Amino acid sequence: MNQPIKEPSFRESVDQMFNRAVSLMDLSPGLEEKIRVCNATYTVRFGVRLRGKIHTFTGYRSVHSEHMEPVKGGIRYSMGVNQDEVEALAALMTYKCALVEAPFGGSKGGLCIDPREYDEHELEQITRRFAYELIKRDLINPSQNVPAPDMGTGEREMAWIADQYKRIHTTDINGNACVTGKPLNAGGISGRVEATGRGVQFALRAFFRDSEGVKKAGLTGDLDGKRVIVQGLGNVGYHAAKFLSEEDGCKVIGIIEHDGALYNPAGLEVEKIRAWIGKHGGISGYSDSHHVDKGASVLEEPCDILIPAAMEGVINLNNADRIKANLIIEAANGPVTAGADQVLREKGVVIIPDMYANAGGVTVSYFEWVKNLSHIRFGRMQRRQEESRHQLLINELERLSKDKELGWTLSPGFKDKYLRGADELELVRSGLDDTMRIAYQSMADVWHGRDDVDDLRTAAYLVAIGKVAASYRAKGL
Repeated sequence: MNQPIKEPSFRESVDQMFNRAVSLMDLSPGLEEKIRVCNATYTVRFGVRLRGKIHTFTGYRSVHSEHMEPVKGGIRYSMGVNQDEVEALAALMTYKCALVEAPFGGSKGGLCIDPREYDEHELEQITRRFAYELIKRDLINPSQNVPAPDMGTGEREMAWIADQYKRIHTTDINGNACVTGKPLNAGGISGRVEATGRGVQFALRAFFRDSEGVKKAGLTGDLDGKRVIVQGLGNVGYHAAKFLSEEDGCKVIGIIEHDGALYNPAGLEVEKIRAWIGKHGGISGYSDSHHVDKGASVLEEPCDILIPAAMEGVINLNNADRIKANLIIEAANGPVTAGADQVLREKGVVIIPDMYANAGGVTVSYFEWVKNLSHIRFGRMQRRQEESRHQLLINELERLSKDKELGWTLSPGFKDKYLRGADELELVRSGLDDTMRIAYQSMADVWHGRDDVDDLRTAAYLVAIGKVAASYRAKGL
């Protein structure tokens, strides 16, 4: 019987990838160490009376780097939460924010809990008490530490946290900015729920504009017709699969979930599968003809693009040599271990790294934070003025179209499309697209421009660490 191969933990993997990058940089040992280490981690153990007795919960909030403030990072609810994981994720947040030029340091939080074991009222009690423990130590604060949703949390939990903050800080006019990822009616922003999945789509579009990168992946053309396998059809995986299949012509041939997988070379219907999972809690029973009991085996099926969008470490030394994808885009945090990363690079597989690929969430969180601080919806001031200016052009075109000698008319639908000013959702998507394009180009310039850099992950670390180092130097370090 083959024994699992021993390899580094998630935190050790992040450190190894960091080391690989800084070995190519000219940083002083002191500055290198300052960037590497986690500034602080707070561990809290608190009790909540539930079902007639007191239950004790353990939570964490880690601050990796305060080269910029506030620091930013999600809060996850999972039984796998531990200090090492939270610190590794906080480090990734530092580099991610630097790469996409979101003006935040890196942080992360987690509560060791299985949210499926509690009803909504119980979860609210637990969340509010956890938030209280962090708020009273300024580990949730609009100007110091701004959480967001992560695995096991969502809009609902963020609304509870924001409300708890405002109950404690009743005169803080910027209280809504203490957390992002809130519902629209609680100070959220259009497009935040889809943001990380939309960012994956924009990242792939940016990659396929890079002809040299596409060639290195052994691919051709654009996204149209590309075969995609998605591991995890949660919020991120679902939106990525939905947008890629509906808007870019990709064919989703595999979907992997906790209770197996669905695989069909002819393509799967993402919306129907998502609805089934929402109703039944898994994919079992959806389609016997396409169901695969050992879901992880579908990771090894041939495809053009593999999207791990759930847990860290799903591609590791035990299966890396059997991965047949040309391109892997890390929609989850740390889905490829450091050992597997080396194996895949030697095989010629191109990996779009997590710190870039899933940065859509923090980018739109940045937009939400700015919206909360400015106290006005994006587009409210300029939308109608934009429509009025467009109307002047339409009026002139319509006047000219009446000239029979010219012999032309406006295309059907052109007037309505051109007249409509951009609303908040369109502005958010535009800002996210621009961010992902610029960040990709900064990585690609290093990837293609340096002989000692042969992968996008190292390029991403070099760009991000360089920006963090510049911030520390500006502070006098």
